[in-house]
Amino acid sequence: MERDVIKSMSIPRKLSISFVLICVSAAITMLVFFATISAIQSSTKSSNLAQSIHAQTLALETAILRQNSQFRGFLVTGDETYLKSYYEGRDEYDKVASDLKPMLTSASQLEQLEASRVATLAWRKDWGDRLIAVVRQGGREEAQEIVRTAGKKVLVTQAVQPLRDIRKDQTKLIEQNGQRQNTAIITAMVALAVGGVALIGVAMGLSAMLSRMIARPITQLTSAMAELAQGNNEITVDADRADEVGDMAKAVLVFRDTALSKALADQAKAKADQAKAEADQAKAEADAAAREVVQSLSAALERLAMGNLSMPIHTRFPTDYEKLRADYNTALQSLTDLIADISSGVSSLGEGAHDISSAADQMAHRTEQQAASLEETAAALNEITVAVQAASGGAGLAKQAVDVAHKDVERSGKTMDEAVAAMERIEASSREMELIVGTIDEIAFQTNLLALNAGVEAARAGESGRGFAVVAQEVRALAQRSAEAAKEIKGLISSSNEQVQLGAKLVNETGGALGKVVGQFGEISRLVTEIASSATEQASGLNEVNVAVNQMDRFTQQNAAMVEESTAASHAIRAETERLRSKVSVFKVAETTASSRSEAA
Repeated sequence: MERDVIKSMSIPRKLSISFVLICVSAAITMLVFFATISAIQSSTKSSNLAQSIHAQTLALETAILRQNSQFRGFLVTGDETYLKSYYEGRDEYDKVASDLKPMLTSASQLEQLEASRVATLAWRKDWGDRLIAVVRQGGREEAQEIVRTAGKKVLVTQAVQPLRDIRKDQTKLIEQNGQRQNTAIITAMVALAVGGVALIGVAMGLSAMLSRMIARPITQLTSAMAELAQGNNEITVDADRADEVGDMAKAVLVFRDTALSKALADQAKAKADQAKAEADQAKAEADAAAREVVQSLSAALERLAMGNLSMPIHTRFPTDYEKLRADYNTALQSLTDLIADISSGVSSLGEGAHDISSAADQMAHRTEQQAASLEETAAALNEITVAVQAASGGAGLAKQAVDVAHKDVERSGKTMDEAVAAMERIEASSREMELIVGTIDEIAFQTNLLALNAGVEAARAGESGRGFAVVAQEVRALAQRSAEAAKEIKGLISSSNEQVQLGAKLVNETGGALGKVVGQFGEISRLVTEIASSATEQASGLNEVNVAVNQMDRFTQQNAAMVEESTAASHAIRAETERLRSKVSVFKVAETTASSRSEAA
């Protein structure tokens, strides 16, 4: 079942599956190999870190011991050169401790490093830096005695021991990483060997399978195609496969079937060639008969083109073309009859065209005379119309002048009304001014009395009222002058009022006269309006008559032009009739037909 499935697959799919199997085998081998390489890299990285930590802790221990030894050398000798090395060891310890701390990932190792650092700082404070200061102050023997008395307390064991523990742990880790590296290397070698062998086995198996399923059938098809090319149409090919090889086999079968069909077609072609030869012979005989018919018909058509309608085709044609001869003779007879009818009609048409031309010439002459009379009439009417229009225009101008004068008189009447009203207002104002002057006179009289009383009172007051008396006298004099002026103004106003009353009376009389004039101007305007309206109506009527006469004149001119065109057309028809008669006379008609047509006419 699985073999049939593989056999039915297409060649690209088989190749693709083979390539995928090889790639999968190679991928598995590579994955195992890369996994072991990653393990080796991890172990190597861990070992390098452990070695760095080991070296850094050893450097810290060395720095601590250097401080201790240089400190003791300075206590014994008091030489300052020992202090330089002491301080260098102290600085180195601080630097290495700060570099080492980020490398440690274990909490216990960080605690050990911190314990070493604390112990180191405590030793510096309690022993190193303190006793160095004592020695520098001249107490070297005292410092030596303190060290001898302290015994083991002055040792740096507490600072060094945590660093040694860290180194011991890193040594164990380096050994473990070495073992893991060796195991990973062995695993990588085994995986590479096994993967390579498996990959080679898969490639060889796929190669054998593809050779059996693709190369061998293609070789068989190549042999079958070679036999088919040599003319062997009895070959057998297995075309049951569903892949491209099966398609190629089906194509070979198609070639084989095509070759068989070609052989049958060659046989049919031989029979068709024989039938074609027989048909060519029959066609040659038919062509000879057709040439005879064409020659006879060509001669008849040539006579017809020369205008000879009296010679039909008398020689009989072959049976297949006899109807063509009969149709030609019938058409020739119909054309002969038509030409005879046209000739007779052309004669009649020529006579009618001559009569029409004569009548058109007479009508054109009469139309020209009528147009001249209408033109004179239109000119006279135009003159009359212009005169009436001028009279109408004069009446219109007179009406406008009367209207203007009427409006001026009306405006004068209105002006007189306004003047009367103004006179009345002036008269009223004069009366009001008289009242005001009377009031002023009364005020002057009262002022005069008050001034008189003030003078009397000032005289009673004696010397102290003398100034007031002078003022009272001036006020009394001013009041008297005001009273006199008021009397004069009152007299003037009375005189002005009389004059205003007289002017108002005259203005009223003038307004009445203007009213009568306005009425008379209105009647004159009405009469002039009627005269202008009548003149306008006369001018409009004459205009309409003039327009009608001008239209008649234009229509008459148009009729004359049309008559001239008709005359020209009748002459053209007569000329065309003569030309048609000359054309028809070209045709030669049989005597019997011509005589029968003339008798019928």
